[in-house]
Amino acid sequence: MAFKSSNELRAACLDLPAGSDAAADAVARRQDTLTKPRGSLGKLESIAAWLARWQGRDMPRLDKVKVIVFAGNHGVTAQGVSAYPSEVTVQMVANFAGGGAAINQLARLAGAELSVIPLDLNHPTGDFTQDVAMNEAEFLAAVSTGYEAVDEDLDLICFGEMGIGNTTPAAAIAAGLFGGTGRQWAGRGTGVDDSGLARKFAAIDAGLARHAATLADPLAVAAKLGGRELAAILGATLAARHRNVPVLLDGFVVTAAAAPLAKLHPEGLAHTLSAHVSAEAGHRQLLEALQLAPLLDMGMRLGEGSGACLAINIVRSALECHARMASFAEAGVTDK
Repeated sequence: MAFKSSNELRAACLDLPAGSDAAADAVARRQDTLTKPRGSLGKLESIAAWLARWQGRDMPRLDKVKVIVFAGNHGVTAQGVSAYPSEVTVQMVANFAGGGAAINQLARLAGAELSVIPLDLNHPTGDFTQDVAMNEAEFLAAVSTGYEAVDEDLDLICFGEMGIGNTTPAAAIAAGLFGGTGRQWAGRGTGVDDSGLARKFAAIDAGLARHAATLADPLAVAAKLGGRELAAILGATLAARHRNVPVLLDGFVVTAAAAPLAKLHPEGLAHTLSAHVSAEAGHRQLLEALQLAPLLDMGMRLGEGSGACLAINIVRSALECHARMASFAEAGVTDK
C-alpha cells in the first residue's frame, strides 16, 4: 500500500484487526493436557498462545520466518552525535550483502530469511534541530516502503535497522511521545564520548523545542524527529498487524520506531513481543512505558535485528514443546 496522506495512514493505524481468542484458547487447552505440571513452562506457554492468536491458527507454525533490516542516514549527525561517520551506513549495507555482519550469522542460525532494504542513503534526512527530518511526502514514502515489504504468508517477522546516528532520532521520538528530555532518553549509541553525549542531549532538546507545537500527534513526531528506516519500521509493523503476522521487536531504535502505533491505538502493539532489552539508555523505560516485557536481557546494543534473531530461537522452542510434547493420555502418564 502506498499511503497518499497522513490522514490515510492514521486511519490505517486505527483500523487494526484483533487476534483470534479461539486460537489462543485452543493452545491453552492443549497446554493443560501435556506431560508437565500446568503452567510449568512459563513464558513458553504464553508465547505459543501469542503465536496462535496473531496467526489465527489453533496450531501455530514457523515455516516462514523473516528478518528485514531497514537502513537510512540522518542529517542530525551534523551535530556530532555519533562516533562514526555516515558513510558507515552504506559500508555496513554492503557487509550485510556479503554475509559478514552479526545479523547474517544470527538469522542463519534462527532459520530466518534476511532481507536488507536501504532507503535513499545518498540523501540523509533533514537535521531536525534546524528543519523537519522528513516532510509529509518523504515520511509517507518511507512508511509505504516498510508496509509493502511484509509478505502475507509469513509466520513471524523481525525488524532491524542500520543508520549511523539513529539512536538520536529514536531518543527524540521517545521523548516526543512520552515526555522528558534528551538526557532522560539518550545514551552513548555507538560509543560517543562525554562531549558527544552532551551534543546528543542538546540536539534532542533542540529538536523537541523546534517541533513542540506538533508533539501531540504521534505521526508528526515520527516524521519530524525520526528517520526513513524508523518510518519504514512503523509501516512494516502496521502491515504485519493487517496481515496477521506476529512481530518480534528488536532494541531501542526498533521499539521507538513502532511506538507511535501504540500511542495511536491502545492495542497497537499487541501483535508484538519485545525480544530483548538493550543496553542502550532509554530502552528499558521505553518498554515500561509501552508495557512490554522483554524476553532477553543480554547487554546487547548492536541493532541490526540481532536481539530479535536470538529470540526467534525461544519462539521456536515454545512451538516445538507445544506441538511435539505428548499428552498425559498419549504417553500413558497419570495426570493428577
